[in-house]
Amino acid sequence: MTEPTRCTWYGMNGNPFYEAYHDHEWGVPEWDSRALWEKLVLDGFQAGLSWITILKKREAFREAFANFDPEIVARFGDEDRARLMADAGIIRSNAKIDAAISGARIYLDMRERGEDFSKFLWDMVGGAPIQNAWQAGQVPAQTPLAVDMAKALKAKGFKFCGPVIVYAFMQATGLVNDHLTTCFRHEDCKAMAQRV
Repeated sequence: MTEPTRCTWYGMNGNPFYEAYHDHEWGVPEWDSRALWEKLVLDGFQAGLSWITILKKREAFREAFANFDPEIVARFGDEDRARLMADAGIIRSNAKIDAAISGARIYLDMRERGEDFSKFLWDMVGGAPIQNAWQAGQVPAQTPLAVDMAKALKAKGFKFCGPVIVYAFMQATGLVNDHLTTCFRHEDCKAMAQRV
């Protein structure tokens, strides 16, 4: 059986764990508000690190952060912060942990004011994934739209959401289809552009 042609991510090809993420998750449009918030938090924890580091620790993050239930995380206090800082299964950073907790509170505040997190994000891309047609070496680290989305998130009070982090988040959640045109997933993700 011939291996499919994938995106040219450093360290992915030949790594079954990383390939599975690329083949089944990355670039698939995500419409669920809670799942989008989880991915934004994880991308924030990635700041200064490689995505594979976060991916390997994702289940530990889910356990540590109550499956990213914003209702629970928003109530985290000093004991929870101490527990998280002692958890070797996650990235132990006071600033990133505080950002996740405050982000849960912002998420709930938005919801209480009738503002859906998913709609807030998807409205910024016109309600459907942006379909790019990149070749190897062309994919940008950020775009003007990522800059705008980062500013909008920061205006709400979210942290660790600069334009590079936000663009990685947009790619991962299918707000943009950045699979290379040579990648077998490009057309698959393009076909998922319409919300079910």
